[in-house]
Amino acid sequence: MKSRGGYRKIFESVEELTEPIPAKITGVVPSWLGGSLLRMGPGLFEVGDEPFHHMFDGLALVHKFDLKNGQVTYYRKFIRSDSYVRAMTENRVVITEFGTAAYPDPCKNIFSRFFTYFRGAEVTDNCLVNIYPIGEDFYAVTETNYITKVDPDSLETLKKVDLCKYLSVNGLTAHPHTDTDGTIYNIGNCFGKNMSLAYNIVKIPPAHKDPIEKSQVVVQLPSSERLKPSYIHSFGMTDNYFVFVEQPVKINLLKFLTLWNIRGATYMDCFESNDSMGVSRSGVNDGTGYLSSHKFRTSAFNLFHHINAYEDEGYVIVDLCTWKGHDFVYNYLYLANLKGEWEEVKRAALRAPQPEVRRYVLPLDIHRVSDQGKNLVSLSYTTATAVLHSDGTIWLEPEVLFSGPRQAFEFPQINYSQYRGKKYSFAYGLGLTHFIPDRIVKLNVQTKETWVWQEEECYPSEPLFVPTPGATEEDDGVLLSVVVKPGAERPSFLLILDAMKLTELARADVNTIIPVTLHGTYKP
Repeated sequence: MKSRGGYRKIFESVEELTEPIPAKITGVVPSWLGGSLLRMGPGLFEVGDEPFHHMFDGLALVHKFDLKNGQVTYYRKFIRSDSYVRAMTENRVVITEFGTAAYPDPCKNIFSRFFTYFRGAEVTDNCLVNIYPIGEDFYAVTETNYITKVDPDSLETLKKVDLCKYLSVNGLTAHPHTDTDGTIYNIGNCFGKNMSLAYNIVKIPPAHKDPIEKSQVVVQLPSSERLKPSYIHSFGMTDNYFVFVEQPVKINLLKFLTLWNIRGATYMDCFESNDSMGVSRSGVNDGTGYLSSHKFRTSAFNLFHHINAYEDEGYVIVDLCTWKGHDFVYNYLYLANLKGEWEEVKRAALRAPQPEVRRYVLPLDIHRVSDQGKNLVSLSYTTATAVLHSDGTIWLEPEVLFSGPRQAFEFPQINYSQYRGKKYSFAYGLGLTHFIPDRIVKLNVQTKETWVWQEEECYPSEPLFVPTPGATEEDDGVLLSVVVKPGAERPSFLLILDAMKLTELARADVNTIIPVTLHGTYKP
């Protein structure tokens, strides 16, 4: 039972390891599975006597499970970001994080404190959200303009890279897309024409010695509100289109610029949710501008993770993990909420937006006059609708693929290398109950059938899909998830599931607690 409070352990600080530690294996690790699972997350939840307040504040820790010849080892190291190094040197929070403010050094005299105060806060390089390859290299990332190159074997921090040197963006998402040829696409907000905000879709070409230096903007999309761009956490990509959702959670640029000079302000203070604005969305084609003059609109939701998007018979089908309404979900991810007594955790989550997996269908071929007022979706396999209004907007209603009371299907993964941008059947996700991860779920997006892996007092993380070599079935492969079991003798393990049946093939137990991890990658 969660009422024992074991879930709090995933939000507690740990130390890094001086060398990899061996895991104790139960079951059989598939002989073909050789490589490294790399994961990012917060690892230090306070510095000295100053706590971090939000789930996205703790100092970045990179984790690695190595699988080799049926043996498994575990290793972790803190990223030597400026946020980390300066915090360790001064034994306090020096750089403002997502939900925790840094205060001027109390030891400095009043004049130098005054100047620090007016210089404004520095942008954090605490890259705790994800790690992924660009060319031959691996980068740990958050959502600011700083990314950090990491050695995937030794986990040493190699260098801090400022994306602003190469691209006109204020930051990029932690969820890029990779094309079959290795080209990486991503999106971030930027200053467009006339000091208004816009969104840039950027591409990083494959296999060049320094691919980031060759990166470029593919297309720019205007923001519907000049000084308030939407918060973007991910986007969709089909063979021919980028899918971008402008959600009602906005970054107030004026607040950002003024608050940044006010002591005690954080990134979280710069968000606002606009209940008057339904979510608008635009499909964009391959860098040649807008798909059409039509705006797709629907009722408000928060969106963090796209599952997949594909084209079929003149439509773009978009599957999303949504949270209903405009209230910002991150308001409920403060550590005080997540580490409370179970009844308090439940009470806080009851006030939050409710999660739902939804399918939206965007028609590509629209005839202004004859189609007005009709449902333009004629696909046999979906109940999603799209209706053209007289003002030229198209109102979308979704098909619900998964919905359970206070039960989220989040951190979604698919068989990405084979089915990104293609018609597909299966998504794998982390099941959250009142924001606490407690199960792994497989969802058939066509039949809505679900399979669940769950074990008492176990807290898993995002399941990564690794296909079986030479597989012909979409779900022929394994899922890898880092699971924490606080009461156990070996309190964490790498779980290896058969992705078809969601049955356990093996687990590799380690003698240390592993705090919450957000995203990661499998390096064959």
